Amino acid sequence: MLTIPVRTLPAILALVSLSLPLFIGCEKPQPSQPGEPPKPKGTEEKPPAETSPAETPSAMDKGTTPPPALNPPLNQTPAETKTPAETETTEAADPPPLPARELFAGWEKPRLALFLTGEQHGYIEPCGCTGLTNQKGGLNRRFTFLNQLRKDKGWDVVALDAGNQVRRFGRQAEIKFQTTANAIKQMDYEVITFGPDDLRLSVDEVFVAVADEDPEKTRFMAANASLLGVTPSYRIIEQGGLKIGVTGVFGDRRRDQVSNNEVEFQGAVEGLEAVWPELEAAKCDLYVLLASASLEESREYARKFPGFRLIVTAGGVGEPTLEMEKIEGTDAEMVQVGVKGMFAGVVGLYGDQAQEMKYERVPLDSRFPDSDEMMQLLANYQQQLEALGWDGLGIKPIEHPTGREFVGSNKCGECHSTAFEIWENTPHSHATQTLVHPPERYEVARHFDPECIACHVVGWNQSQYVPYKSGYLSLEETPLMQGVGCENCHGPGATHVAAEEGELMLSDEEITKLRQDMVLPLDAARQTCIKCHDIDNSPDFHVKGAFDEYWEQVEHYGKD
Repeated sequence: MLTIPVRTLPAILALVSLSLPLFIGCEKPQPSQPGEPPKPKGTEEKPPAETSPAETPSAMDKGTTPPPALNPPLNQTPAETKTPAETETTEAADPPPLPARELFAGWEKPRLALFLTGEQHGYIEPCGCTGLTNQKGGLNRRFTFLNQLRKDKGWDVVALDAGNQVRRFGRQAEIKFQTTANAIKQMDYEVITFGPDDLRLSVDEVFVAVADEDPEKTRFMAANASLLGVTPSYRIIEQGGLKIGVTGVFGDRRRDQVSNNEVEFQGAVEGLEAVWPELEAAKCDLYVLLASASLEESREYARKFPGFRLIVTAGGVGEPTLEMEKIEGTDAEMVQVGVKGMFAGVVGLYGDQAQEMKYERVPLDSRFPDSDEMMQLLANYQQQLEALGWDGLGIKPIEHPTGREFVGSNKCGECHSTAFEIWENTPHSHATQTLVHPPERYEVARHFDPECIACHVVGWNQSQYVPYKSGYLSLEETPLMQGVGCENCHGPGATHVAAEEGELMLSDEEITKLRQDMVLPLDAARQTCIKCHDIDNSPDFHVKGAFDEYWEQVEHYGKD
């Protein structure tokens, strides 16, 4: 039996009694500097240059899976401004798509396949704001792909993950981690190591998610990081006639990202030195190291422990390399998992002792249909957010930096009627309703999700996912704050309105100053737009010249 610390029992019991629901996330990326598109975490290294052929491969098996999107349509959600340029300009600017290729072309059935993922970073599904066909990743697609390998192709598959399931911390991140842990169990992963964002969460919450009464089924582990001293440090897997030894390692350079005294750390080399003799004694056919570490560190560990023949690293940025990297001075090869869970890597093992390995990098794109199992998880996640509400998630309204309050677009329209009429005919005016009744994955409403609602209502901070005082709270409490309204761009207008209506005793100069404060110069507007139209949620907005095309759809000027 697994020893469960007494102080975690209340949380475990609460978890069981509530049958914890789960979820998805229309998740925004980390806030970026004004004027810059957001950058993914872990940008300490530049990705190796690739000479990749087209990565729009065809379905694995013709006739068993949907055909790939060779040149995916540029879908649009009602939350965004549709422009002719979205299709015309983009297509004109982009190079023609390269020919698609079939997945696993030339492969014979491997003796065993390793399914490799990591760095989900909170993206349990791609944000659908720009159309799901344009984006990669998500638990739904991962689940479907795994099932296709196991059931349709009949392969023996061992799933491994290099960690970092969430980003940020707090109650929502904890629920998201729990959701991911449940999904991983359903997908029958064998080993998942810890990433820095995972270990920033409450250890009690993480422990509840990863623990299992049967120690043999505890999937989360690392050679040099342990939760409460009870999570395992390695696993021996016997499948497909092969014996695979797997452990994880938490890179030393990531240690300063975690300030959690309840995680027991060792140095990376020290931890691997302790684990390696036990792995070696098991006389495995293949040893795999899951490295939550930089690329440089991952190579360093491979050289210090040459018994590992496959390194799966969470280091690097951008897309994973198309081919495995041969680590100089060793027999080891390294696979990158990429970022945001957008790719899965598959390593096919051949030979009596896995002497030969083949690798395929697979983008988790729209060729992989949604699964009922994962949709249920995502629905449960949203239901849990709804049940907790803003208070339960620890979200409290904050003061707007100007100290002013919001008044709602209808009030603006009393004087700015032309601008209001233009706005009413844009998708911005019903942005909230696209969360209540999503055009895709419509089974799951998202208007209780702070990471979605922040860009779909009036009066929220889009990078901190919290409301401003007087901003949107709910459909019922603040109906006038629905949609992406005037004040999302021009700022809170209550004081300006009060001054114009004579409720405040102000001088002409003060009234003029308030009017000027509401003006958003066109040359500064783009920086406001990209707070929500960021590179993840609205990639077409970042095409050269796209802003001008978008602006034509919402163009308006001042008072009538």
